[in-house]
Amino acid sequence: MGSRQPVTDAVAEITGLEPVSVHGLSSSVWEVELADGDLVVAKQTDGAAAEAAGLAWLAESGTVPVPGVRGHDDRWLVIEQIEPGASSPAAAERFGRQLAALHASGANAFGEAPPGAPADGWIGLAAMDYAAEPNWPRWYAEHRIAPYLARAAALTSAEKTVFEQVCDRIEELAGPEEPPARLHGDLWSGNVHWAADGRVWLIDPAAHGGHRETDLAMLHLFGCPHLDRVLLGYVSQSPPAAGWQRRIPLHQLFPLLVHVELFGRTYAHQAVTAARRALEL
Repeated sequence: MGSRQPVTDAVAEITGLEPVSVHGLSSSVWEVELADGDLVVAKQTDGAAAEAAGLAWLAESGTVPVPGVRGHDDRWLVIEQIEPGASSPAAAERFGRQLAALHASGANAFGEAPPGAPADGWIGLAAMDYAAEPNWPRWYAEHRIAPYLARAAALTSAEKTVFEQVCDRIEELAGPEEPPARLHGDLWSGNVHWAADGRVWLIDPAAHGGHRETDLAMLHLFGCPHLDRVLLGYVSQSPPAAGWQRRIPLHQLFPLLVHVELFGRTYAHQAVTAARRALEL
């Protein structure tokens, strides 16, 4: 994983405590034990400030637990380490109820940035703007489909036409009007952390104001343990509007286009298939 000196230097600077051990979790994430015995996770990312603001905004809702932020700078984020555990139906159902409450805590507009966030956000390794608008369909087409479609060099012109048709018909495809929800924003199963304390914690957010069905659609995208129980808990608190399951492909276009931008043709077929399914509404 290369030299760990940049990790120890960054963590010491941010926390004011000397690291005593460093364990690499990936090429950009490390588990670090501090001199006071605490375990933290250090992440090197251009989105450090945005992620820190997002974690604070989600925590403010008092709903789904998120790791506490120990500190950050422009390139490094240090958060508390949450001991992993096993998934369970009970934890999944509780998470569903908490996710509904998180969404209900709301936002002032679609695209709203978390308080204190920088001018630009991130979703994974892709840039994400915080342009805020009151109308979800046009905002989604203009700020969550069009920019990523423009950068999706792996798609052919014919494939891009399918997404353009979705944008042209977005008002009729969008479903009933919804107020802006407070979203995790990158809610695939890898960011649903099953903890040793028997709870689900959310990590790595791309938090912003959005449509709650987008978070639900992302949970479906790559599978999530006990998803049926997550949805049971969610629906018990705040049932989505009629037809929401048919709109899942529409809401998956954003993360799928992000994947096409980052990983090329690997996700092109899945993205185009979702766009065609969205047009079938």
